[in-house]
Amino acid sequence: MKDPLSVFTADVGIIGAGPCGLFQVFELGLHGLSAIVFDAQPTTGGQCRELYPNKPIYDIPGLPHVSASQLIVNLEEQIAPFHPQLALGEEVIAIARRNSGEGFELTTRDGVVYAVRFIVIASGGGAMTPVHIKVPGIEQFEGHSVFYQVGDPTRHHHRKVAILGGGDAALDWAMALQPSVEELILIHRSGRFRAAQDTVRQYTALVDQGKAQMIQGQLTGYEQSESGDLDGIRVQGADGIVRRVAVDHVLAFFGMSPDILSLLDWGLEMERFQVKVRTDTFETSTDGIYAIGDCNHYPGKQKLILSGFHEAALAAFAISERARPGHRVRLEYTTTSPTLLKRLGVQAA
Repeated sequence: MKDPLSVFTADVGIIGAGPCGLFQVFELGLHGLSAIVFDAQPTTGGQCRELYPNKPIYDIPGLPHVSASQLIVNLEEQIAPFHPQLALGEEVIAIARRNSGEGFELTTRDGVVYAVRFIVIASGGGAMTPVHIKVPGIEQFEGHSVFYQVGDPTRHHHRKVAILGGGDAALDWAMALQPSVEELILIHRSGRFRAAQDTVRQYTALVDQGKAQMIQGQLTGYEQSESGDLDGIRVQGADGIVRRVAVDHVLAFFGMSPDILSLLDWGLEMERFQVKVRTDTFETSTDGIYAIGDCNHYPGKQKLILSGFHEAALAAFAISERARPGHRVRLEYTTTSPTLLKRLGVQAA
């Protein structure tokens, strides 16, 4: 039987499907290099999609303003011509150089092994996992009545929905879901919100109009129906009184907890829990492994999306040179290069 690792899954394995990881696909594609993108979350977008999907971003060149979720949609459209493989919901926990000495093997938490020639780490603050509700037993409802992200908004349509949290993710999703749910109640332990004030005003207006509800308090328990389904939650208000709230679904947005332990295990030189890189290639202390975006460190580093885009471009040039020894990598422009236009599936003007 053919050894599944005798051929490479892709030229480059990208760890992280946030904005920088997705743009890395594009830059590699311009050089004719294939990519497979890994992310512990089941969707692309990283923190943009998880924490502030509707929050406007104003510092992306050429886009006076764009929502975080729309930026991800745009990036997905931009990389579509290169047909990247997406290994979503697959957290990379181990990296090892192949026995042949060429390329690397990446092992996911499920034990699946992928072979790539080069690696780009674009993991931001690390593999992000949601902060869970601290009520014993409520975990039994996860995935069907209790959720920590909105994968398919339609599953909440015509339901009684409680949203927990006071940040951008909670308020953004409250505004997005309100028109389609049967009832909506926002529960936050404080009267102060960490979300964009304009969004808070919009939601408060819905409450004043009787189209949504708001409780200052925190979830302390739950109730089950005879069939074992979630039937309601118990919320202790700021007045100390515990009230029963009838709900079908609970969406909790308490933030994400980063896990950088894998980075520490991969033998890379680190600085303040970030990966040290060269600024001409963005290569790490390990030959063939590169790092871009918020996970890397170098003098003058600024944690901006546009900085990560620049790093992705230079990393792609460096990888292209390594992938084709002795072949000079020419600077070409998407406006005029027949080769790049062909790779993009665009007809030359």
